[in-house]
Amino acid sequence: MRQIITQVDAFTNKPFAGNPAAVCVLPAPKDTGWMQQVAQEMNLSETAFLVKQEDGFNLRWFTPAVEVPLCGHATLASAHVLWSEGHLSKDEAARFHTKSGLLIAKRQNEWIELDFPVNHSQATNAPAELSTALGVNFQAIYQNSLGYLVEVESEDVVRQMQPNFQLLKTLPGDGVIVTSKTHPGSEYDFVSRFFAPALGIDEDPVTGAAHCCLAPFWRDRLSKNTFLAYQASSRGGVVKLYYDGGDRVLLSGQAVTILQGELTSC
Repeated sequence: MRQIITQVDAFTNKPFAGNPAAVCVLPAPKDTGWMQQVAQEMNLSETAFLVKQEDGFNLRWFTPAVEVPLCGHATLASAHVLWSEGHLSKDEAARFHTKSGLLIAKRQNEWIELDFPVNHSQATNAPAELSTALGVNFQAIYQNSLGYLVEVESEDVVRQMQPNFQLLKTLPGDGVIVTSKTHPGSEYDFVSRFFAPALGIDEDPVTGAAHCCLAPFWRDRLSKNTFLAYQASSRGGVVKLYYDGGDRVLLSGQAVTILQGELTSC
């Protein structure tokens, strides 16, 4: 049987920007090894696999190296595929059953809104060589389930930094979020980048899960609930956020289908 696979650029409204994800809507469950092989073949930061069930879809995400418990951009891409390919009606919410619990996506005009669990960060001490690996000095450093969240002094530092990925891969933790406030007058509230060489991703172009950490972090500092954020990778992407201090974060983004093909050996 041939399997359709769709590639979507997420957290962008134009092709060849944002974060690309592959999406497979499967007719029946596949084994984990097969899904990992497909993700390795696609060689994108994440490949999503969906299977329809009674109350929504089972959803799993794989990098080229490992399965991950939560992925924002591939969830956004999955919702986009379900609506654009007729698996769901345009006014129907997408319900995803995942290793991070139930995730819900809704269409909001040209945007897709994701309801995700918040991820708080706690102050910590910097691991040895982390500053050297990132090539920047810290204002402050925190820890969460993704790894480390590092605040630096300016937007320019975030945009211009060039980490040593080989060194970064040897340090504790799966990933590092680097963030700062934007320049005065910017349309964005803050910028960030996300590095995860331990997961097989040197730099993730736009990271929904990282913004589940960034929303409470910047709410405490900027004293507001609504944000427009920019992830300053080479591809770049825009994330709208709403966080009111509870246990959920609303992330919104746009998505564009780039290509569709068939897996002929599956």
